[in-house]
Amino acid sequence: MTKEKLVILLTVLVTVIGFGIVIPVLPFYVEEFGARPTTITLMFASFSLVSFLSAPFLGDLSDRIGRRPVLIGAICMTAIGWVVFAGAGSVPLLFLGRMIDGAGAGSLSITQSYLVDLSKNEKERAANLGLIGAAFGIGFMLGPMLGGVLSTVSHSFPFWVAAGLAILNAIFAYFFLPESLKEFRKEGRVTVNPIRPLLRAAKDRNLRPLYISWVMFSLAFVTSQSVFALYVHNVFAFDSFQTGSAFTAMGLIVAVNQAVLLKYLWLRRFTERTLEMVMLWFLFFGLLAFTVPSLWAFALAALLMSTGQSVLRVVLTSQVAGAADPTTRGQTLGILASLMAACMATGPVLAGPLFEVHDTLPYYAAAGYIAIALVAARRFAKTHPSLRSAGAAVTVSAGAEATPL
Repeated sequence: MTKEKLVILLTVLVTVIGFGIVIPVLPFYVEEFGARPTTITLMFASFSLVSFLSAPFLGDLSDRIGRRPVLIGAICMTAIGWVVFAGAGSVPLLFLGRMIDGAGAGSLSITQSYLVDLSKNEKERAANLGLIGAAFGIGFMLGPMLGGVLSTVSHSFPFWVAAGLAILNAIFAYFFLPESLKEFRKEGRVTVNPIRPLLRAAKDRNLRPLYISWVMFSLAFVTSQSVFALYVHNVFAFDSFQTGSAFTAMGLIVAVNQAVLLKYLWLRRFTERTLEMVMLWFLFFGLLAFTVPSLWAFALAALLMSTGQSVLRVVLTSQVAGAADPTTRGQTLGILASLMAACMATGPVLAGPLFEVHDTLPYYAAAGYIAIALVAARRFAKTHPSLRSAGAAVTVSAGAEATPL
């Protein structure tokens, strides 16, 4: 593995570990300031909102001035956010820290753009994005565990550690990460208005079905995850340890799929277009299986959902990156990150009331979202047959290459 890929994967790992550290510790830390539960949930939402606003701008900026300076700047924003949050003396400063961190959260879309820049063909592009997904899964396994252990020192200590990791990450990127962009966009202004790129995306007939699939997938994922702990407690009487163990097992499935199976099984056997349909069906049946009050059905659902979301996330991102104009690829991937952040902010708001009516309704709703994504995917296959043929050609030729991807 090249030095550049190692630095990029380190960036993803450190960023996601920071996300994961928040999950078990933040409520207890914020309660020390006398904050109510509503304030805590608003703090989570503030991070997602600022991320939604900043991601397209950072992606657009990286198309203009390069991936390296924008990525280093975003990592520094994350470090500053953690320092402000860890050293906060009031609730407003806590919000400020989370919002500064949210402003740098677009670094994940820049890492994707960086590895896409290095890719020579569709297979390598998807494999590289799979490495990011694997680092993402590992970070989500390590983050909550690290947060729980470090919180035994103090509730603020995990956030100081997250700040230190981000600072080290910025130093590594500064000294060891070269620029990946070969063709800089010279025309047009950098878009500051975060809504403008989203409006352009809505008008993009070529990518619109992929955007629809991404939004529906994101809503389904966030909806199912936001009530997961409540659901397994209600149905299977899982305690916090059992729920955490289930999350870890699912995270392991995600990591294995993205680090190993994506490259050596899924991409060798199927085109990206076929994988999109297969994984959407995995998610659809997995979400329906989740509504069955049986541990066997739960195990099957966990396998299907973890496999489906881990591969689909990479495949959709790869297809969007491949279909985008190279001079606006950073902005396009920033739009994906922005749409995901919007779903993270709205999904739980919709899932909560549904769960209060009946604990299975969020999963039926999530299955409905996936059904819409299936329709969009079929439409994309019909309106873009040339891309499907190209994908098949790459699959055939990749098997004949002497150098494995």
